[in-house]
Amino acid sequence: MSLAASRLLGFAFANADLLVEVGTDGRIALAIGASEIVSGAAEGELKGRAWSDFISADDLPMVDALFDGLEDGTRAGPVIARLARPKDGKERAVSLAALRLPGNGGAVSCVLSAAAAESAPKAGELHEREAFEEMALQLLKTAKSGGTELELAMLDMAGLEAARQKASPADRAALDRRLTGALRAEAYGGSAATALGDERFALVRARGEAMGALVQRVTKLVQAATPQPIKPTAEAIPLQADGDRQAVRALRYCLDSFLREGPGAATPANLSEALSLSMERTLDEVGALGQAIRNKEFKLVFQPVIALGTGGLHHYETLVRFGDQGSPFPMIRMAEEMDLIEALDIAILERSLEVLSKRPGLKLAVNVSGRTIASSDFIDRACELIHGHPKARGRLMFELTESSALDDLKLADRHLTALRNEGCEICLDDFGAGAASLAYLQQLKLDVLKIDGRYIRDLQQGGREATFVKHLVSMCKELGIRTLAEMVETDGAEAAVRDAGVDFAQGWLYGRATDEPVWTPKRVEDPASQDGQVALRPSMRR
Repeated sequence: MSLAASRLLGFAFANADLLVEVGTDGRIALAIGASEIVSGAAEGELKGRAWSDFISADDLPMVDALFDGLEDGTRAGPVIARLARPKDGKERAVSLAALRLPGNGGAVSCVLSAAAAESAPKAGELHEREAFEEMALQLLKTAKSGGTELELAMLDMAGLEAARQKASPADRAALDRRLTGALRAEAYGGSAATALGDERFALVRARGEAMGALVQRVTKLVQAATPQPIKPTAEAIPLQADGDRQAVRALRYCLDSFLREGPGAATPANLSEALSLSMERTLDEVGALGQAIRNKEFKLVFQPVIALGTGGLHHYETLVRFGDQGSPFPMIRMAEEMDLIEALDIAILERSLEVLSKRPGLKLAVNVSGRTIASSDFIDRACELIHGHPKARGRLMFELTESSALDDLKLADRHLTALRNEGCEICLDDFGAGAASLAYLQQLKLDVLKIDGRYIRDLQQGGREATFVKHLVSMCKELGIRTLAEMVETDGAEAAVRDAGVDFAQGWLYGRATDEPVWTPKRVEDPASQDGQVALRPSMRR
C-alpha cells in the first residue's frame, strides 16, 4: 500500500464511505472505498479526474475555501456539498471533511460520506435570515442531543462594500462568490450562514477554536479576490438555551443588536443572558410600538407596480416605515409576536382610506397578515371603515401576507369573501415562500397572486425555477387569477417574466419606494397607456 493510501486510511473514521486525495495540480490522485455508491463512478474513473469536475460548480467556491484555509496538520469540515452529476444524471451530495497532512507535498486528504442532496443549501447562496434562524434552532437541538457544542459567530467585514463599489461587475461577482464560499466553509455543515447587511454576517460553527483563527482565514480568503483592504472582526456567543421559543428570542436579540450596533457593543456571555436582555428591551419596544400604532406614527412610502401588457403604471405598493428604520421587518415581526399585528393592520387600513379620499381614481392595496384575517373583529371593523368611505368601493385591495400560516382556510375564505362582497380584491402575497401552498389556491378565492422574489431572481437562468413559474402562471390563468412578479431588477428579469406570461411586475428596474406615489414612465412613450391605479400596502421587504 502506498504512503498516501496509508495516510488516508489513518485519517479515515468509522462512517467514511470514500477516501480521496487531491493533489496540488487539482486532480484526484487516489480514491479508496465505495466510490460508485457515493459518486456514481468507479475508483479507477476518479483517479486523474479534475477536482473541479467532481464537485458541483455551485458548491466549488465553498470547497475551495475549505482547502485554501487549511494549514499543514489542520482539519476542516465536515460540510455538505453536491457532486457534479455523473453520466446517470442522479443528484448526489456528500459530507466532506478535509485534512492537509504534513510532509504530503501540499495534497489534501478528504473523507466523504453519502448525504441527502436536499440537505445541501440552495446552490451557491447564503440562507435568508429567517431560514438561518430556523436552521440555527434545529442545529441547537441536534447538537444538544449529540453532545456537540456550537456557537453563534458574527462577523463585521469592514471595507467590503467599498471594495464592491470599486470592482468591475465581473470582479464584484467573483468577490461575492469568494466571500460566500469562505463563510459557508466556516459554517457548521457548510450551510448555517446568513447576511445581516452589506458588511455584516452571522454563522453557526462548532465551538473550541479561537475567533482569531476564523478571522485570519476569512481575511486570507477574501483578500485573494480584491486589492482593496478588508478588515474582518468577529464575536461569538455560545449556543446554549432552554426552550425553543426562548432560544429564538435570544438568537434574534443577538442578530438584531449586531446588525444595529455592530462590533464593540456589549456582547452577551451566552443565550441565557441574551434572553434576559431581550426581554428587557422588548418590554420597552412593545410599549413604543403600541403608542406608534395608536397614534399612527409610521410612514408610508410607495413603489410602482407595472402592467406588463401595456408597460404602463398599474399601481403602487406601499411600504411602512417606523422612525429612521430602513426596514420595517423587526417591528412587524414584533407586532405579530406580541399580538399587535391586528391593531397595526387596522391603523394602516385607516391611513390608506384617508389617502383614497384625497386621491380619487387611485386603487389601493392594503396588507393584512394571516393572523389578522382570522379575526372576526378585524373583518367587522374593516367593513365598517369601508362603509364609512363609500367612494373607496371598488378601489381597495387586500394583500394576504404569508408571515403567518392560516390554520383554518375555510374561515379565512369566509372572511376574505366578506371583504370581496364590499367590492375589494384579494391578493396572496409572496407565494412560494413561507407557509402558503397549493392548498391556498384550492380553498381561497383570489384575484391576484404575487410570486416570491426568489423564483423571479432565478427565472432567467431556466431550470426548475422557470418550470415552476411557468406552470404556476398557466394554472392561475385557468383559475382566473392574475400574477405579479416581485424583485424584477434587470431587463433580463423583465424579459423572463414576460416570457412566462406574468401580468404585473415590481422591482428596482421600475423605481424604488418614494415618499409620494409619483412615477416617471421610463418605458412608455404614451403616458395615456397608464391606467392611473395606485396600490398602497405595508410590506416587510425593502
